[in-house]
Amino acid sequence: MRSYNEALKILKKSNIKIHDEVIKCINSLNRVCSHNIYSKNNYPPENNTSLDGFALNFNNTKKTSNRNLKKFKIVATISAGSKPYKKILKKNEAIEIMTGGIMPKSTNTIIPFEECTITEDKKNKFIIIKKAYKKFNNVRFKGSDYKIKDIVVKKNTIINSSHIMALKALGIENITVKKKINVVFFSSGNEITEKNKISIWETRNSNHHYLKSLNNNFLFNFKNLGILRDKDENKFYKQLIKILKSKTDIIITSGAVSAGKFDFIPRVINKLKLSHKFKNIFIRPGKPILFAKFKGKSKVIFGLPGNPISAAACFRFFVCPYVTNVLGLNPEKPINAKLKNNFIKNKNFTRFAKSKLSTTKNGKIEVEILKGQESFRIKPFVKSNIWSLLPSGKSKFKKGEIVQCFFPNHFNESLI
Repeated sequence: MRSYNEALKILKKSNIKIHDEVIKCINSLNRVCSHNIYSKNNYPPENNTSLDGFALNFNNTKKTSNRNLKKFKIVATISAGSKPYKKILKKNEAIEIMTGGIMPKSTNTIIPFEECTITEDKKNKFIIIKKAYKKFNNVRFKGSDYKIKDIVVKKNTIINSSHIMALKALGIENITVKKKINVVFFSSGNEITEKNKISIWETRNSNHHYLKSLNNNFLFNFKNLGILRDKDENKFYKQLIKILKSKTDIIITSGAVSAGKFDFIPRVINKLKLSHKFKNIFIRPGKPILFAKFKGKSKVIFGLPGNPISAAACFRFFVCPYVTNVLGLNPEKPINAKLKNNFIKNKNFTRFAKSKLSTTKNGKIEVEILKGQESFRIKPFVKSNIWSLLPSGKSKFKKGEIVQCFFPNHFNESLI
C-alpha cells in the first residue's frame, strides 16, 4: 500500500483538461475564474458626495466663524441619478445635493445638512454656515475604489457573492470560467436501495445523496447512474465503455472495490488501458479506495468505499484535491487549530478524524477530536464541523498540539 502523500502525487500527475466557457457574471457563483478580470470603468465614475448636504467651493468659506457668518443662496437641487449640473456657481451660491449626487465642476466640498442653518425669503432659500471647510470635505473621488484596468477578480479564484456585486457595479456582464466538471456516480451492492422503508438486510443509498448535495460547493455537475448489483460486472464494463466516449470527466463508484467475490470494480478497470492508478492507501477511514486515469482519455475514476463515512472522507481527501488541481485552484491551506484532547492512532496510517472546531474567549482556534471515530458511526459526523488530518509517522497526538483541519462540505479556499 502507498502513503496518503504518495497518492496525492499520483493524483497531481493525472490531470484532465477542463475547458473554459463564457457565462453571465450573475450566474457565476462558485465557478472558477479562468483569467484575470479587469475593470473597464472607474468606480465611482465621477466625484460625488458621501452624504446629504450642500456643495460649494471651499475657498468661499474662508474666514468664516461664529462671529463672521456666511450666507449662500441655494440655486439648485441634485439627487443621485441626476445629470451633472453644468453651470458655474457664483461666490455666494450653493447647491443642495443628495448622497451619491455628482459634484458640480465648480464645487469641491460638501457641508452636511446638520451643520447649516436654512433660511428663506419670498423668492429663495439660503444656508448660513459658522465655520470654514477644507477642500474635498465629504467627497468621494472618481476611481477611488476601482480604476480602469484594476484587477477585480484574479485568475483561478472561486467566484463568490462579493465578486458578483463588484462585477455588476463595474458593468462587467460576461466572464470566462472553467466549465463545471461532469461527474457520474454508481452505487454498488445487492443491499443498496433507494427505498425509504427497508428490510434489516438492506441499506439506504445515503452515499448517492450525500455526494449529490456537494455538487455546488465542490464545482461539479452530478449524474446518478443507478445501483450496480453483485452480478452486474459485465453491465458495468459496457456502461464504462460508453462513458469513455461521453463528456464525463470523473467517474465515481461506491463499494465493490475490495477483494471480495463480488468486488468487481477493480477487475473491470484493469481490462482497460490505464496511465496512472493506485488501490488501497494507508488511511483511516477510507480503505479500500481505488483511482485510475484512462490512457489517452481525459477521464478518471475513483472507487470509493461503500461505508458512508469512509466514502465521505475519501471524497474530501482524494476527489476534492483532484478537483482543486484540475481547475487550476491553489492547493488548499489547512486551518491550524490547537488540539483540545489527546488522541492515539496507528503510526503507519494517515487519519481523518471527525472533529469539532471552536474558538476560545480570547479568539484562539481549538479542535476537539470527537468520540466515535469508527467508520460506521454517523452521529459524530453530524456533530462535527471539521475533519482533522493526522499524518502518518506518528501515533500519539497530545492536547495543545497544532493539527491541520479541513471543512467537510466546502473548500478551505474561502479562507485564503
